Amino acid sequence: MKTNRILILLLPLLALYFTSCVPQRKYEELEAKYKSCDQELTKLRDSSRQAIDAYKELSSQHERLKKATDALGRDTSILGASYRQMKEQYDKINKLNDEIMRKIEFLQKGSEAEASKLSVQLEATRLELQRKEDALKLFERELNVKKSELEAKEKRIKELEDILAKQEAASKALRDKVANALKAFEGKGLTVVQKNGRVYVSMEAKLLFASGSYKVDQEGKDAIVKLSKVLEDTKDIEILVEGHTDTDKLNSPNVPRDNWELSVLRATSVVKMMLESSRMDPKRISAAGRSEFLPVDAADKAKNRRIEIVLIPNLDELYKALDN
Repeated sequence: MKTNRILILLLPLLALYFTSCVPQRKYEELEAKYKSCDQELTKLRDSSRQAIDAYKELSSQHERLKKATDALGRDTSILGASYRQMKEQYDKINKLNDEIMRKIEFLQKGSEAEASKLSVQLEATRLELQRKEDALKLFERELNVKKSELEAKEKRIKELEDILAKQEAASKALRDKVANALKAFEGKGLTVVQKNGRVYVSMEAKLLFASGSYKVDQEGKDAIVKLSKVLEDTKDIEILVEGHTDTDKLNSPNVPRDNWELSVLRATSVVKMMLESSRMDPKRISAAGRSEFLPVDAADKAKNRRIEIVLIPNLDELYKALDN
């Protein structure tokens, strides 16, 4: 027990001694990488916000079109009922006209006054019949216009629904593919979830790094290599690697000096390993440090110390749908 206490006291001194040997050029390179990562994170945040806004706008547009289609369907039903009612009235007037014609023929031999009266009735009936016929034609035109509008809106809604379903199916398939590839690491601090149209691969720091280090351990390397092989041929996604720390403050004169640097360096280490172990296009992958400010469990610091690999689908088809 006493020996263990001595080792605990000596470890920080040894770490300070070895880390103090980092050359000035190494520090400047890390400083430059830190700034570059920060710029990349800003760009990626903007891109992510735009993608989420587009996704929300598409869902809102879909809901508005659904409501408009329902209203149009109700209008079409009302017009159809009016058309049928007008048609019945038109048929009744035709029958009445036929009856009057028969009466005229019957009374043609009667008095001139009675014939004149029947003639007036016949003209009135003819005018009413013409009015009803004109109204019926107007209803037919309006009904055809409403039907055309309804068909166009239904087609538009179907297109949007197909795009949303396609995006959801692609995300689910990617999640299943990644989960199956990393099945050996279940229960070791690795999870794969799908939310907001994206896939999140979360690896707790204990699977990847020693405490305070940004060098990937062998077991963590195996998980990263497997994931890289799965993703290297998936062309229609962008990859964001985020480093997260807990709230324990890291204050050191050497690199990493604080939680910001530690999170950036860990994310950068994972990105480099993914590129070294696959044919992945470097343009598709970015590294970002989030420090301690996005915890997943306030009661469990171990879960907050993690690497999150966010798989972001290509939203070009959604953008085109919005533009149209």
